[in-house]
Amino acid sequence: MFHRIAAAAAAALILMSPALAQDKLPPLRTGVDGTFAPHAMPKLGGGTEGFQIDLFTEVAKRMKREIIIDSVSFSTLIPGMQAGRYDFIAAPTTVTKERAENMLFTSGYLWTAFQFGIKKGSAPIKGWEDLKGKAVSVNKGTPYEKLSKEMGEKHGFTVQVYDTQPDATQAVISGRAYATLGGNTTIVYAASKNPQFVADLELTDTRAHWAAPVPKTNPALRKELQDTINCMKKDGTIVKMSTKWFGREPPADALERVITPGYGPPGMPGYDPTPHDLKC
Repeated sequence: MFHRIAAAAAAALILMSPALAQDKLPPLRTGVDGTFAPHAMPKLGGGTEGFQIDLFTEVAKRMKREIIIDSVSFSTLIPGMQAGRYDFIAAPTTVTKERAENMLFTSGYLWTAFQFGIKKGSAPIKGWEDLKGKAVSVNKGTPYEKLSKEMGEKHGFTVQVYDTQPDATQAVISGRAYATLGGNTTIVYAASKNPQFVADLELTDTRAHWAAPVPKTNPALRKELQDTINCMKKDGTIVKMSTKWFGREPPADALERVITPGYGPPGMPGYDPTPHDLKC
């Protein structure tokens, strides 16, 4: 009788094993721009580190999935996802109407906004008019260059164009320019690394969601990603990651803290306003 029961148990295990194997989901496939500090950047000894790496490694862990994060050029990420190479994009991706018509976005986990950086000891900037007669440094080919040149003509200041944002920042520190205009996380990160550089006025009217896009054909993944991100907002995990990488604690209205209703950025194409309870 013992042998018969043992044989039956062994047969049951054999029958169960393919099902168990099928239950294990494949790794999430995604990518980042590995040169965009402090979001993703080369790590000493190999690999990539940064806010995005910490964020989505933890997201995958909570979803009980492994994750493969490619470090590539940002320009290849959206086409790669649309071609099926990636399940979603882990690089910070600005939500625009055009993009939201072609992809599904989670709600934002960070605000992206234009922000000034100035030299320590300089008078803070309250508005564009404070820059009259001064010079503003910008990174070449960016939206910051375009806006600064438009406002420079209007308010009477000059614009210096540099090949990289670190070069534009250095122009402020050395006194060649009064201020630099760049992305908020980049400016805040630079200020945390250089005591002579200070993050100044953020142009809140330029705020947009930085969120994770998924293909339009996969609303279930969008839902799971956003629920996981929202649970990480709720328990303070994203605030801790942001403080670690950007060198300052996010303010009360930061998207590291704020859970928006529905799925996706409110007011954008693809937004699903359906109320739902968050189960963490």
